[in-house]
Amino acid sequence: MPLNVAVQMDHVSTVSIAGDTSFALSLEAQRRGHGLFHYTPDRLSMLGGKVFARIEAMTVRDEKDRHYSLGEAVRTDLSEMDVILLRQDPPFDMNYITTTHMLERIHPKTLVVNDPAWVRNSPEKIFVTEFPDLMPETLITRDAAEVAAFRRAHGDIIIKPLYGNGGAGIFHLKDDDRNLASLLEMFGQMFREPYIVQRYLKDVRKGDKRIILIEGEPVGAINRVPAEHDSRSNMHVGGRAEKTDLTEREREICARIGPSLRERGFILVGIDVIGDLMTEINVTSPTGVREVKRFGGADIAALFWDAVEARKA
Repeated sequence: MPLNVAVQMDHVSTVSIAGDTSFALSLEAQRRGHGLFHYTPDRLSMLGGKVFARIEAMTVRDEKDRHYSLGEAVRTDLSEMDVILLRQDPPFDMNYITTTHMLERIHPKTLVVNDPAWVRNSPEKIFVTEFPDLMPETLITRDAAEVAAFRRAHGDIIIKPLYGNGGAGIFHLKDDDRNLASLLEMFGQMFREPYIVQRYLKDVRKGDKRIILIEGEPVGAINRVPAEHDSRSNMHVGGRAEKTDLTEREREICARIGPSLRERGFILVGIDVIGDLMTEINVTSPTGVREVKRFGGADIAALFWDAVEARKA
């Protein structure tokens, strides 16, 4: 049965369709005959306990520079939608958190994917700490003395914002780098939250693997290799995608975290693995779907809608 699907996302005009997962999910929804609508988070409103947005009927095309058409914006009670895809990119700030509170009012009668309450309660760089034996040594703090002691204990470190995304603000500091104090001063001025500090994993030069799970089960992966001049593997900062398969260790990691993902009602999740260690569990707007298919892997967008339709049956 056709579903009415609203996508809460950064404006569709800004997406790079070659690698955008929200666009891939939209294409598949349209292919299946679902009604497709678009709105940006700033259009959310709540009045009298009801959640509204000015939504636009959306048509998508897999054609660069003419990939979408939008209809007239119509103020709509979002409880009239069957499904809402919560797909805007982080940063995971108070604005993002507020949208999860609002969408929680209509879920699960209107199925919000991923579950907004659990998205709010599972920040990507904190959720992963529930599995300390699967991840590198990690410190979360604003205390400069703690950071300095951590570097003395572990040598090279990575420092990044706790609620950042897309590789922004990630620094690799060697054990003799004299910029630590200055960097912490800058972070202190830019962020009110703690920072995350991890032992640097040399295996990142071989790649940072993105593994995608549907309903807690692994369905595909790509390896993202950082550029020679960068320590970050994110593709929009120069990382290179490569075809890859899952190792036994990676299947073990997925098996360990799968029950927690299912308990939280997460349909689409992406985890990051470097070497044999998991560094993040991405539940907000995980990417990699188009790259997996491009390298001959599963059609994850189709698997996603199979899962959503099963929940709505």
